[in-house]
Amino acid sequence: MTARLPPPSPNKSPPIELVVMLSFRFSKFSVLPLLYSLAVSSLAIAQQRGEEIRPRRTKSEPEIQQPAATSTTKTAVTTDAQWKVPERSIVNAAATTRLTGPEPLMRIALATDVRAASVSTTSRLLSSTDPAQTYTALDVGRVRIESHVLAPLPPTEETFAVKVNGLPNRADAESKARAIKEATSDQSQIVLDVETQTWGLLVGPRRSRDAAEIAQMRLEDAGYPATVVDLSPPSSTVSDQAVNTATSSVVRTAITPTAPIPIPTRSVSNPNVRLASRSSIATRELIASNSANGKLFSSSAPVLFASDDEGKAPVRFNEKPYRGRIEVFANTHGLLTVVNVIGLEDYVRGVVANELSPGGFPAIEALKAQAIAARTYAVRNRGQFMSQGFDLLPTTRSQVYRGLTSEQPLSTRAVDETRGLIATYGGEPINALYTSTCGGRTEDASNIFNEEVPYLHGRECSIEGRNGLASFMIKSGRELAEVREEQNVQLARLVAELSVHAFSSLSAHVSDSWLNEHVAPAEVRSWLGSVASLTHQTLTSVPEDVTRPPQFATALSAATFGESRADTLLNNTDVDYFLAVKDAADVPAANRADVAMLIRDGYLPVFPDASLRPKEVMTRGRVVRTIARLLESRGLLQMQKGTARPAADNTLILRSAKGKDQPLHVSPDVYLFRQIGDGAYQVRSVALVGGEPINFHVNASGLVDYLDVRPAPGGAAADRFSSFSSWTSELTPGEVRARLGRYATGVGSVVDLRVVSRGTSRRVTDLEVIGNEGVAHVRGGRIRSALGLREQLFVIDKKFDSDGRVASFVFTGRGWGHGVGMCQVGAYGLARQGFSYEQILKAYYTGIELTKMY
Repeated sequence: MTARLPPPSPNKSPPIELVVMLSFRFSKFSVLPLLYSLAVSSLAIAQQRGEEIRPRRTKSEPEIQQPAATSTTKTAVTTDAQWKVPERSIVNAAATTRLTGPEPLMRIALATDVRAASVSTTSRLLSSTDPAQTYTALDVGRVRIESHVLAPLPPTEETFAVKVNGLPNRADAESKARAIKEATSDQSQIVLDVETQTWGLLVGPRRSRDAAEIAQMRLEDAGYPATVVDLSPPSSTVSDQAVNTATSSVVRTAITPTAPIPIPTRSVSNPNVRLASRSSIATRELIASNSANGKLFSSSAPVLFASDDEGKAPVRFNEKPYRGRIEVFANTHGLLTVVNVIGLEDYVRGVVANELSPGGFPAIEALKAQAIAARTYAVRNRGQFMSQGFDLLPTTRSQVYRGLTSEQPLSTRAVDETRGLIATYGGEPINALYTSTCGGRTEDASNIFNEEVPYLHGRECSIEGRNGLASFMIKSGRELAEVREEQNVQLARLVAELSVHAFSSLSAHVSDSWLNEHVAPAEVRSWLGSVASLTHQTLTSVPEDVTRPPQFATALSAATFGESRADTLLNNTDVDYFLAVKDAADVPAANRADVAMLIRDGYLPVFPDASLRPKEVMTRGRVVRTIARLLESRGLLQMQKGTARPAADNTLILRSAKGKDQPLHVSPDVYLFRQIGDGAYQVRSVALVGGEPINFHVNASGLVDYLDVRPAPGGAAADRFSSFSSWTSELTPGEVRARLGRYATGVGSVVDLRVVSRGTSRRVTDLEVIGNEGVAHVRGGRIRSALGLREQLFVIDKKFDSDGRVASFVFTGRGWGHGVGMCQVGAYGLARQGFSYEQILKAYYTGIELTKMY
């Protein structure tokens, strides 16, 4: 069973947290920060340094085992040691610190600074506003809450906006504005950056920072990448140096939907510098009403809403169902904040399914690791927004939380089976940062957030050492071809292809000497018979001199096509044109058309001196090459193509068209080839980590007897399953200048970019911006956010115009996110390799322990 808020009852008093909160009334001075401080001070953890921005993704409690009589050795995972696969283990209650106390409540801000809120249920709503009363049945299923002014309010500081950047012209801006309005109902204002001459959109009204970030998330969900910008004028109370900003003088004009204007923007990047909140507000009153009944009640205190049947009819905010309760109160702006008051475990259920999608990454151990990381992050950062009356936001600034409907059975199982477990370092909950796709390596926290954290060190996102690929190996006991001559390397593969298609008289042991020997007439007749069998043709008499190129070409054409195809389709001039070998005159007239067609199509090889040597007996290698190439080109070999899934137990696994894994057993003596460079080489074993393009053949017994493997484009890192394991982005110098904004002021027009330093993971940690008026540096984690790139694990290529000036910068990179802590898709990859959730967490977080909280 999971811990949830007990369902409210008219016969029960409200929870103690509610009693404390409702024992005060709003007056001239806001008391909400004090109330919330009393409620959570015992568990509040210091706010993390650095803004957390992560891209979104995507049974009963386990039995506690008693310590064994003999000690077991666990392999430690450190920064310097290679990743060995430790024995599976579960957390032992006797060996870990147990934090006593009940499951904590979380307060998640579903909305901030809204003018009205709709709360509903398909059953009947209950509400509580006064600690002297029990929950009151409202006899309605829906209410609308608004904040009314009881005294004049000072101006609010709604200075943040959501902006879509980088549109090349006004027409594109207008088109994008229409699309956004259709998708989100938000009106957009068109703006022009006069420095870069690029267009943008300010979507919706000005908001508080938190409200703007929530609006940004909704806009990105609709498929429109956006940023949050601060439109406030420079303030004398906060120095430019303190906020690390410097803006040039511009003319500010009124924003209208029709006239583009130049605007100064300040990117939101430093959460440690915030405009001071006003210390007092005029008294506000919450009005709850219903379309059928009108005004239901009013309250100057926060209002808590619940359902009288939480299990079947949970409470809803804006039609989305949530576990727990919904609290609404007037904030310091005089607007509404809507908070989901929920137990920690139920909160984590609504996080895991959105941070690591069970549909895209269905590995239970990875989901358990994600559940523990999410639970730990929540505990560590509880109270982060205490002054605003809640713990965390439902966005990537905290953790993505979307409530009840986003939960999935597999992720819920992961939460249930890790109930109460958190990651600790030195007995304290860690700041369990995680990143979507690390690009093969994670980074030291000090290089991204400018703070040394002992458990957040850079790691390779894979099992290191020779044993890293052992579980993915396909092996063969077949004797390898003995070839050393370059021209024979590819012939070994062609012989294998023909062998699995019932071509007799092919040697089981292929060598240079066998391939270079003259072919015998009996061998050619046998192979032509196999060709005729595949093409369903009748093999006519084969001449004795079939071992010579002209006669072989005519016999092969007959076995393949059944008639003189070349003689019908080529006239004499065509034949002379295509038969351009220097000894063409030695080709008999009866065979000239067949030879010309096979040479034209690249099937019949010509010697390096441009001769055919039509009077010489062919080698086995030349005959095999011609037959195999012709059959391959016409699709007559029964080869299948596919993309491999990670192999297991010498079993080839394919992803079928229906999205299900299809296992294929491999013959012990399979012909096994692996592409190395531009050639395919026979090998005794090959690793299939997933994503490899393959060609294979299945024999009559259902076993794979031929397998040709190309390396996976995404490599072998554990995060290779992510579509963002590699990416490319191209920006003009003007776009770079616009995106860098206040980070590179005073440089003028951007002339060049230069990587000055890289971190332990090779991420860029110092980027020099060279302009025609000066030089600036962008450092640390702000490089990614400032440039608007997915990651800062990238290299830069440049395209030049006809005058030799940089026309654009091409960023080729890997990963998505800040790159610190646990790699979410990498956790999935490690789970596919057999890692347990404990091993995954200890691989990414150095020196941690797992601790049972409750």
